[in-house]
Amino acid sequence: MIERGFAAEKLSRAEVDELRERSRLCRGDILKMTTLASSGHPGGSMSTVDIAVLVYAKANIDPRNPCMPGRDYVLVSHGHVSPAVYSSLARTGFFDPAAAIAGYRLAGSLFEGHIEHQIPGVEWITGNLGQGLSAGCGLSLAHRLHGRKGRTFVLMSDGEQAKGQIAEARRFAVKYGLTDLTVVIDFNELQISGSIHDVMPNNIAGCFEADGWAVIRADGHDFQTLYSALRSAVNDGKPSVVIAKTVMGKGVSFMENVVEYHGSAVSREQLAKALSELGIPNDMDRFEKARKEFRPPGIEVRSCPIETNLAVSQGSPVLYPADASTDNRSAFGAALLDVAKASAQKPGSAPFAVFDCDLSVSVKTAKFGSEFPRNFFQAGVQEHNAATVAGALSSKGVACFFADFGVFGVDETYNQHRLNDINWANLKVVCTHVGIDVGEDGKTHHCLDYVGAMRNIFGFNVVVPADPNQTDRAIRAIAGKPGCWLVAMGRSKTPVVKKADGTPFFDKEYAFEYGKADWLREGFDCVIATMGSLVPRAIAAADKLKEKGVKAGVLNVPCPKQLDPDAMRKAAEAGVIFSYEDHNVHTGLGSCIADYILENSLPASLVKLGVRHYAPSGRTEDLYREMGLSTEHLVEKVLETLRT
Repeated sequence: MIERGFAAEKLSRAEVDELRERSRLCRGDILKMTTLASSGHPGGSMSTVDIAVLVYAKANIDPRNPCMPGRDYVLVSHGHVSPAVYSSLARTGFFDPAAAIAGYRLAGSLFEGHIEHQIPGVEWITGNLGQGLSAGCGLSLAHRLHGRKGRTFVLMSDGEQAKGQIAEARRFAVKYGLTDLTVVIDFNELQISGSIHDVMPNNIAGCFEADGWAVIRADGHDFQTLYSALRSAVNDGKPSVVIAKTVMGKGVSFMENVVEYHGSAVSREQLAKALSELGIPNDMDRFEKARKEFRPPGIEVRSCPIETNLAVSQGSPVLYPADASTDNRSAFGAALLDVAKASAQKPGSAPFAVFDCDLSVSVKTAKFGSEFPRNFFQAGVQEHNAATVAGALSSKGVACFFADFGVFGVDETYNQHRLNDINWANLKVVCTHVGIDVGEDGKTHHCLDYVGAMRNIFGFNVVVPADPNQTDRAIRAIAGKPGCWLVAMGRSKTPVVKKADGTPFFDKEYAFEYGKADWLREGFDCVIATMGSLVPRAIAAADKLKEKGVKAGVLNVPCPKQLDPDAMRKAAEAGVIFSYEDHNVHTGLGSCIADYILENSLPASLVKLGVRHYAPSGRTEDLYREMGLSTEHLVEKVLETLRT
């Protein structure tokens, strides 16, 4: 029986024997599942498996209660070694190893090619290399913000250390004193294209040391020395890395140090020879039978429910008067601070965390940082790391906001958000400075594709508020909601949207509802569907058109990914809809509406107005004129279209 924890100075002889036996069986499982699937990564799995077996045996986790509160988090960054992870977890008691062997890489099976959190014991889905340490930082912060004593272990490969995001995560961990964070690197010195020293030389130990980590070296196949290294790392009071020297394909003579087995399964003949070397029966017939008889279990579920605390207080909504002169980003900052303050006073509320990338004054998170310094994480110019840390943290019962400019918070971090969504995170991404409204900063900073990008990420909700009042209510409404959200807004001051009588449209009775569109002006000669910074210009155009005898409806569509069915049917009755947006005309609101019209057979034509090419630097109004998006251009386009 192996005792959990690292209190003992060394492993007992019985523990060493049991660990060796587990590893032997795991190696057989690895070979069987990859050969049965005719694909996978057996070589790296066999170099990593001793590390995985020891960590899963000693970490404070319980196979009988995988979701145990306060447990240690074990995260595997190099997700392609899924055979090592599945076999180690199975042999530790989390599930039957036969299920993993028979179902590996089989359509509908839980045991996918890269590790998935449907599997008990898997905390975070990985696959794209280089993001695991960032996710580990997020899980470590979760322990801190919840006041828990658990540790976080991150298992990594050597080849991925060349990734820049890992450097970002190393520095973040030291800055924020994540002393409960332990990294173990499988240092087999081989990757797909050959030696790591030839593919991309990298002083792994030197880089960790330079950033302030404790570096410990160990033999990754000797349980006693590996345990001693982990014990030192756990107790040294610093973020620590164990560089474990291993052998690709360890345990099978013809596989050892052969790079081809990094991503190639052995043949049936080779399998028989390998199993014989390991002293493991060749019982592939029963697994082949089980594989043929497999039936998918149904809906995808997580092994542990997402820690979503919906007890976040919405605070006291602000009503900006009709003559207010402010911007949506300031309304966001004020709402965020108010919600956090109200939640801090409400027992049982989730803790808050806000992430910034050297833009706190511009994205309006600075006041939150001053009021809640323990919950404010300044990542500097490290967008990739910040997005992943925030995403992982958001999955552990923390209300997380990541604020940035659009070109950084969406474009630069697209893949990080994709993986956050795949991991069913609960991250609130707030991006200011979107569209050509950014103006003088020029084309490198005009984020024109935030809707189009997030349309590709299945679970992301997108909100583009019309004015400070709608921004205020939207932030309060989504703060405690599950799932990933993008709230996008421009840089410029935004007039308060008013009713025909001059009072605020989004008044004290208004409550934000995702997917609900707003009729700002009635009229059925045509309908102008718009969002964000162009809303006041659409209203102005409708007023001018009315003077010319054209009654144009103005429909505010703040949720382009989830269109309002009632509003769309009503808009279609006008016969022609104009989509009007400060966004790439090919991928934004207009495209969402076009799809909806076609898929629902609505009797309406669509005219799309948006940004058709990169814009230069310049004043916002000048750029709108150049792009054909000024109020005057909209009026002319409507009149021209209705005449024809």
